[in-house]
Amino acid sequence: MRRSWKMALSGGLRCCRRMLAWVPVLVIVLVVLWSYYAYVFELCVVTVANTIEKVIYLTVYHALFAFFIWTYWKSIFTLPHQPHQKFFMSYGDKERYENEERPEVQKQMLLDIAKKLPVYTRTGNGAVRFCDRCHLIKPDRCHHCSVCSMCVLKMDHHCPWVNNCIGFSNYKFFLQFLAYSVLYCLYIAATVFQYFIKYWVGDLPNTRSKFHVLFLLFVACMFFVSLMILFGYHCWLLSRNKTTLEAFSAPVFLNGPDKNGFNLGFIKNFQQVFGENKKLWLLPIGSSPGDGHSFPMRSMNESQNPLLANEEHWEDNEEDGRGSEVLSRFGERIYSAYSPQAMNSLMEILKRGYANTGSHEPDFPESSSSLTIEMET
Repeated sequence: MRRSWKMALSGGLRCCRRMLAWVPVLVIVLVVLWSYYAYVFELCVVTVANTIEKVIYLTVYHALFAFFIWTYWKSIFTLPHQPHQKFFMSYGDKERYENEERPEVQKQMLLDIAKKLPVYTRTGNGAVRFCDRCHLIKPDRCHHCSVCSMCVLKMDHHCPWVNNCIGFSNYKFFLQFLAYSVLYCLYIAATVFQYFIKYWVGDLPNTRSKFHVLFLLFVACMFFVSLMILFGYHCWLLSRNKTTLEAFSAPVFLNGPDKNGFNLGFIKNFQQVFGENKKLWLLPIGSSPGDGHSFPMRSMNESQNPLLANEEHWEDNEEDGRGSEVLSRFGERIYSAYSPQAMNSLMEILKRGYANTGSHEPDFPESSSSLTIEMET
């Protein structure tokens, strides 16, 4: 009886918490609805006298308003993605892990499971990142949200103003929401300002619209400043290909922490969120590449292109031939200056170098003595 009472109380508290979580969203919705009324009716219909000016103001305003509402809706109702089932522990592995009391054995068990998964990040002490609440191996950049009670792919943060986790599935929509919010507030402030001055100095009659126009400018400027700071911060994160969590705690890889581990350069970082299709960059339509479980890393790009650091590439076979000729002449000069034993060793090194690069190997003499004879003749 007591247990059922506690369960009912716990369920009631969870329900109240979920309802209270929508309060910030409700506040934003009410402010936006009031701003719509104040701008469209009190400013454009009542205050603005010029018809052409009314049409221009209303046309641009409704375009921005539509994109603002669209991106806000997508940020709220796009569910965060959870890891694939293959990252979850099987029933047997979970049972063995929980029954094992030795931490070093548990660590090895997680390491064995992670070998089958595309996981490259680790905890601060080098262990596999494991969520003991969801019982899964965390994919790279995945974190557990205590508010949503689940692991979220490429989690950035939990935003109370959209009552949702911002992660791989909706980070693009969140950035667009911030951008259109900034433009929305800026446009309102810019178009309302001249009428604010007229009301302030008394050029317009003291009517009900005066309060709405004056207050509309203050609210627009206040939200513009706060949103601009937040939007600027996320633009910086985007340019570095970081999440908010990674900005505060650098991801740890097999070779240690690296705050720029996912930084691929500005253009590729931008495409990691908005995709390569430029037609979708301004629209709140999903275009982020990948599935949110694995991401390209700077170290992998460098390892796949080891010659990029030197910026020296053999473009074709013709260039390979010229390189071989230069190395051959260089080798001949070295042979003439040093002892035969040293030259034989150097000859072996040069042969291995040609074999590794795949270039055409010149005809090396069999020994340093034969080279000396050839050079003298």
